[in-house]
Parts: sequence; C-alpha cells; structure tokens
Amino acid sequence: MSYLLRLVVPDKPGILGAVATALGAAGIDIVSVDVLERGNGVAVDDVVVDLPRDRVPDSLITVAQSVPGVEVESLRPFAGPLDTHRELELLDALARAAAGTSAKLLAAELPRVFHSGWALVLEGTVAPWEVAAASEAAPAFEGLTLPWMPLSGPRLLPSDDAWLPERWQEMAIEMMAAPYGGPGCAVVLGRSGGPAFRRSELLRLAHLTGIATTVASLPPA
Repeated sequence: MSYLLRLVVPDKPGILGAVATALGAAGIDIVSVDVLERGNGVAVDDVVVDLPRDRVPDSLITVAQSVPGVEVESLRPFAGPLDTHRELELLDALARAAAGTSAKLLAAELPRVFHSGWALVLEGTVAPWEVAAASEAAPAFEGLTLPWMPLSGPRLLPSDDAWLPERWQEMAIEMMAAPYGGPGCAVVLGRSGGPAFRRSELLRLAHLTGIATTVASLPPA
C-alpha cells in the first residue's frame, strides 16, 4: 500500500539520500518526492512510498525519524495516480474540454495534483454560493455561511476557523481556496486530518487556477 509522508528536514546536501537509504534498508520503496518549501535552513518534502504488507504504517515514522534532524509532519494513505507533469496534463485537458465542463474537470483532477482529499468549485454573484462541481468525498457546502467569499485572492482556511461547522473542526478539515473563472467563483481544496496546507501550496494553486481561468476561456483545441 502507498503512503504519503510529509517530512520537515534540514536543508543540506545528503539528507534526502539518508532518508532514502534508511527507508530502503527497511524494505520501503520511494515512489516520488515533491519539494514543497525551502527556507530558514529547512525543507518540506512530500514523499510517496510503497509499504510492504508485513510492515505497519507507524514504522514509516520510526524509520524516517531515525535520520538526525528529520521530522514527520504527517502520514496518510495515498491512492492517487502519480505523474511528474500533473499540472501540465490538467491544463492540456482543460484546453480540450467541451464547453461547460471545466469546473467538473478541475474538481475531479485537483486532488491528485495537490495530494488533497477533495476539491470543489463554488460560483455565484451573491450568497448563498452554489457548488458548481465537486469531487468524491467533498463535504456539503450548501447552506453554509462563507465569510471569505467572494475571494479577492488566494486564502488558507485552517481547521480552527470560526465559520467551520463544529464537526468539521473535530475532523480537522484543512482547506485552501483561490479565485477561478470570474467574480464570485472559487476553487476549494481540502483534506481531513491534515496536514495543514502550506503557503507554497496556496501560491501554487493560485498560479494554476489563474492559468486555468485563461485556458478554459479559449476555444477548444
């Protein structure tokens, strides 16, 4: 089974190699590595690994943190397809999409691009905002008061925000949102149980949705 490890590591040569060596010695294969952030002497990496059937998931934490200075920020199952050109493939698909299908395509594909649990697209001119499209596992936004809409820019929506229903706070649903498609429209990504989205992920989402807005408005290729 595949798992997604989010690691906070010292930003110096050899650290990822040491982690890979430790995991390999334990019979754990690394499938992919995404560098999310670098700065202030540390780096944040998302590492997808294949865990042998005879190993328990918690052993991943033990092995990774056996490397001095390495911390596991989160560990969760990972079941999405892997592709080093996820964003480019999504933009190409948007360019080829039939009219009126862009929102559904974004909601379906963004979770695998950002290793999130779900995505949805909100639209409207005034509250209440309508859900134009949603992926599997997306919670129900209908009837919620969304004080951050309409969005003037990308925004992190942490699980302790006061507007979240109590059950969502208990589930530690972390979210981020970015404008998409015009006034009153936004893309929201979320994951239950964390980890919290980082600023680098938010900026990446804003960049992608900005390009996607332009691509989706072009005539189909």
